[in-house]
Amino acid sequence: MTDTSISPLRQRMIEDMTVRGFTAGTQRSYITAVRGFTAFFGRFPDQATAEDLRRYQLHMRSSGATATSMNAAVSALRFLFGVTLGRNDAETGMTTVRQPRKLAVILSPDEVARLLDAAPGLKHKAALSVAYGAGLRASEVISLKAGDIDSERMVIRVEQGKGRKDRYAMLSEPLLYLLRDWWRMANERGVMLPGGWLFPGQNPVNPLTTRQLNRAFHSARDAAGIDKPVSLHSLRHCFATHLLEHKVDIRVIQVLLGHSKLDTTARYSHVANTTLRSIKSPLELLRPGPQPPA
Repeated sequence: MTDTSISPLRQRMIEDMTVRGFTAGTQRSYITAVRGFTAFFGRFPDQATAEDLRRYQLHMRSSGATATSMNAAVSALRFLFGVTLGRNDAETGMTTVRQPRKLAVILSPDEVARLLDAAPGLKHKAALSVAYGAGLRASEVISLKAGDIDSERMVIRVEQGKGRKDRYAMLSEPLLYLLRDWWRMANERGVMLPGGWLFPGQNPVNPLTTRQLNRAFHSARDAAGIDKPVSLHSLRHCFATHLLEHKVDIRVIQVLLGHSKLDTTARYSHVANTTLRSIKSPLELLRPGPQPPA
């Protein structure tokens, strides 16, 4: 379908999403998903039936689409049909797909320390330290401004994080000292504008991008000789898991991470090393038990 022929329906859908406060990223994702269905269907999407939607989901599965991609299409098409068109075809014709649950790969505290020390420059070391030391997402790290660091209350203000929610993250003394070192260097070099980004990009008017921060993470990981399959987001996983291993209440960790559901935070209990070590195996309870070699 051409952009011109689908434009009125797309415009109506965009208006419906705007009224409901969808972010620009979510709107782009929904429009892309609807385009994918339109290309498969070959006609205007408002002419589709529940059976057409069912066939499209089967097509996506047969084409090797991931559960994430399939569920994104389900959400977008349910919005198009349910809200914009006022029909329930997508509710009856499509179903969400269960995603496989995989345990996060966790770095040890020593590995995290090595990685941070290997960061390419003070700016990236400070940014990666915020990701680990405060448990922030990459998008939250790059969106920080110098004024978000509250040294009196020892907190970091996170504005409009995931779910468009404000929250406060913890600010430890070592992290504060590191950020002050970076602040002094940035001001001496004139790369941090008054009231500007805490981690500016090559042009100080713009913030560091998640892509640039991700490259810095992988550079540091390789330089530190770490071969575990970890990503930038793994630092947030490490933050939660290491706190849990130090007996911090899981509800406190939930607040620090900005999770709306405790179930989301509870998954870290599956990878906390101290949780596993604190439990006796039934083999240890046998009498007499296996004896160590002489």
